[in-house]
Amino acid sequence: MDARLKSLYRLNVSERVAALVKHGWLSDDQARALLEGRTLLSVRQADKIIENVIGTFALPLAVAPNFLLNGRDFMVPMVVEEPSIVAALSNAARLARDNGGFTASLTDSRLIGQVHLVDVPDQAAAAHAVHDHEVELLAAANEVHPRLVARGGGVTGLATRPGQLADGRTLLTVHFKVNTCDAMGANLVNTVCEAMAPRLAEIAGGRIAMRILSNLSDESLVTARMRIRPEQLDRKGIEGSTVARGIVDAAAIAACDPYRAATHNKGIMNGIDPLAIATANDWRAIEAGAHAHAASGGSYTSLTRWWLDEEFLHGEIVLPLKVGTVGGTLEANPQAALCLALTGVRSAGELAELMAAAGLAQNFAAIRALASTGIQEGHMRLHARSIVASLDAPAADFDRAVERLVASGEVKDWKAREILEDIARESAAVKMTGTAAGKIILLGEHAVVYGSHALALPIPNAMRAGVRSNGEGLRLKIPAWHTDVKLDLREPEARGFAATAALILDALEIPDRSLDITVISHLPRAMGLGSSASLAVAVIRALDAEFSLGLSDGDVNELAFRCETLAHGTPSGVDNTLATYGEPLLFQNRGQLETRPLRLSASPPVVVAWGDEPGLTATQVAGVRERRLRSPEDYDAVFRRIDELTQRSAEALEAADYRSVGDAMNLCHGLLNGIGVSTPTLERMVHIAREAGARGAKLTGGGGGGSIVALCPDNVDAVTAALKSYGFTTLASEWLET
Repeated sequence: MDARLKSLYRLNVSERVAALVKHGWLSDDQARALLEGRTLLSVRQADKIIENVIGTFALPLAVAPNFLLNGRDFMVPMVVEEPSIVAALSNAARLARDNGGFTASLTDSRLIGQVHLVDVPDQAAAAHAVHDHEVELLAAANEVHPRLVARGGGVTGLATRPGQLADGRTLLTVHFKVNTCDAMGANLVNTVCEAMAPRLAEIAGGRIAMRILSNLSDESLVTARMRIRPEQLDRKGIEGSTVARGIVDAAAIAACDPYRAATHNKGIMNGIDPLAIATANDWRAIEAGAHAHAASGGSYTSLTRWWLDEEFLHGEIVLPLKVGTVGGTLEANPQAALCLALTGVRSAGELAELMAAAGLAQNFAAIRALASTGIQEGHMRLHARSIVASLDAPAADFDRAVERLVASGEVKDWKAREILEDIARESAAVKMTGTAAGKIILLGEHAVVYGSHALALPIPNAMRAGVRSNGEGLRLKIPAWHTDVKLDLREPEARGFAATAALILDALEIPDRSLDITVISHLPRAMGLGSSASLAVAVIRALDAEFSLGLSDGDVNELAFRCETLAHGTPSGVDNTLATYGEPLLFQNRGQLETRPLRLSASPPVVVAWGDEPGLTATQVAGVRERRLRSPEDYDAVFRRIDELTQRSAEALEAADYRSVGDAMNLCHGLLNGIGVSTPTLERMVHIAREAGARGAKLTGGGGGGSIVALCPDNVDAVTAALKSYGFTTLASEWLET
């Protein structure tokens, strides 16, 4: 397996998962489980892990690629909410990989259990007595967990530590050193301590005070190292050698200043904790041990050191890490089990080494930024990259869009959309003369095919098109869809774009077939938002403007309907009508399309969202038709009920009665699910929207994938944020302003 996965940030969630499958990090079943949310911890599962459960709490799960450790490739799953950590870690791992990768070693893998005896009459004599009985004590301790011994673990040694309490009383602490194999082993060690405490008190005298493990697991010290050539560290006009010296200085400051060391080590744990959480390890125990080790010399200091020689910048981290790859919590949490498998580790020791490497890499990334351009610029740039990537920007425009977004000072979704549109227009050097709306079916899908009403809202200016002659054939460019193709209209069975283009050009009697057609789209393809009709209308209007054809809106609508018929077989006519006229409609098709424009006092507060699962309307319509043939009475009853909800909602919408509309949307979604056009992903989006406060939420369009629409009075932002947090793309109500 190869951990070198390039430009993951430019892919959408499904594409990232597909990349992990392609390179062998995930199986097909694991990928499906991730995308469908089946690995998420359920409330029922959570209730078995801790007490008083009332729900679960989600954090982003990401992967950091590029890790080469001791000659093997690894993937680092990370559960973390702080921006920039994953990107910084991935970049640091890539630089380390270019220089041989990380090396790591583990001194041992033992956890310490402590029995504290107070009021010991003679500490020295007591310590001698304990060591005199060491063989007996070890044998008895190993009888507590005979299966652990059979697996190659067990209690392998003990030590004594005399001490004195603040009030002057004596203290003798006995350490049991336990090899817990691939388990973290807290419960194992605690059981040993409790079982052995009475015998120790009998041998040493004194009174039993405490018997429990220690999280300062310095019998399990991990060392990880990396090296980088200084010339690879050039950054924004700062020479790499200067950056390298700055890194060494930053480490030296952390070594002598505990205030700086606290932040320095926090950055290290930014790399370790997310991996610990992802693999269901006790990150609090890891934190406690790491910070205790940092102070074990008498003052709090850095966990890493950095130095230069003639060829390389070297980094090293040493810290205690006792982690597990087996255990109850891991088995109870399906996502943690998947994350552990994703790492590629073969043992708990290997996982500890990977954690140490992640901590060292994150430390490098943080102090490199501090030694050059500073932290905040990197945070804003990474936020900008994330926003541009979420909008599915064309690869050729990506970096330019990020630069402009950062420079604008408005690192927001709306600004990124504006910038991408500007870039597309500049690249095309074509005046955008054709516009078209997209569509949202609020209620009435599928029933409308059988004569019922449907209620639709427009997405104004969803597409813009421009045309110019080029003398080189017909070329279609839709940057947002990653489409840049030459269309061969001579093919006798032209399909897709070519077939639609041929129909439009023939119908308009345009002899010039050497044209550049450029389309700026705010709609995704095949997501139930009327993209094909919108494309047809925008292109028809652009051709009308270029060749001065004098088409009326009725002419445009009629030709767009023919394009829809070519694409979908038996369209209702609503998509092309919405695309052409761009106004809210109640419509019905009983052999002829009948429409009633709605008079709305304001744009409804809606959020539209989609994932990565396309919905093909023709396929879904055909499936419903086939199922209806088997149960016509049942299906017709469903369609009548949808029709009632739709007509009632049209009146409620005009009255801005969003409560009634939302209730109808929820009922309608249940009916659509019942006739088989919903999917697990659509159900999940609907659930997220409702949980975040949507008054109503349902699939919109043909289903089988595609999009949902949520009605969100007073909480558009909350619903948008919730859907985005799960990786879904959204358009909010400001895009519906006419």
